[in-house]
Amino acid sequence: MRWEELTSDDFAQAVRDTGVCVIGVGVVERHGLQLPLGTDYLNIHEVVARAAQIEPAVVFPPFYWGQIYEARCYPGALTLPPMLMFSLFEAVFDEIARNGFKKIVPVSGHGGNRHFLPFLSDCSLWQRKPYSLYQPAFMALAPEAREEMRAMTGPTDGHAGDGETSMMLAHRPDLAHMDRIPAHGWEPLGRLKHLPENQCGVFFYADHPEHYGGDATPATADKGRRMIELFAQSLARFIAAVKADTVQPALEDEFFRRADGLGG
Repeated sequence: MRWEELTSDDFAQAVRDTGVCVIGVGVVERHGLQLPLGTDYLNIHEVVARAAQIEPAVVFPPFYWGQIYEARCYPGALTLPPMLMFSLFEAVFDEIARNGFKKIVPVSGHGGNRHFLPFLSDCSLWQRKPYSLYQPAFMALAPEAREEMRAMTGPTDGHAGDGETSMMLAHRPDLAHMDRIPAHGWEPLGRLKHLPENQCGVFFYADHPEHYGGDATPATADKGRRMIELFAQSLARFIAAVKADTVQPALEDEFFRRADGLGG
């Protein structure tokens, strides 16, 4: 159920029926020469909506704010100051909870959120909230699904590569410009390889100055449809587990009671 498509009364019933809100977190950034700026949020919103058809949940409207500072040098990228972004996410989660949800599942559709979203979950222990955040791994992909995905895309997949392009071909082929895919240019340049294990801000730019980090030429709509199905099925299983869970909220309550008691 998509939040923005429900009537107010139907929304209230959906909160009672499901108890879970899922928010697909994408960004707006360059995706090589062939894909739209909104690839991440378009793909993850499609996955989340499909998952909610399998395991009923309310899907937050398309959301395209996340960590994407490494794309600020390209036209069309949308970024927010770091502290404002943290405040935005807290306000969004609080507003979801104000509407009745006790369980919120942020699902990342963007690799650049791999540190940001888990840290947001860690920050939930700073202040007691009337909801629990459940943070799945990237797109909630199950291990067996991950293996099938790797077999489909191969070792050269990456940003704007086979996987993302295939998914776009599957559900928004009008936005995938296959004739613009360059013959080369996705190979990493290795300009920081003299600094092993150096996780700096320009690490991706150092390897991929055109923001194209995976060979997109093998992409097909058939592969994309299967990838979306795998992501949706994995996420649906995660949502079902979240619905049934009573342990995390109880542990959070225990944690805050102990933390509150330190001052007494």
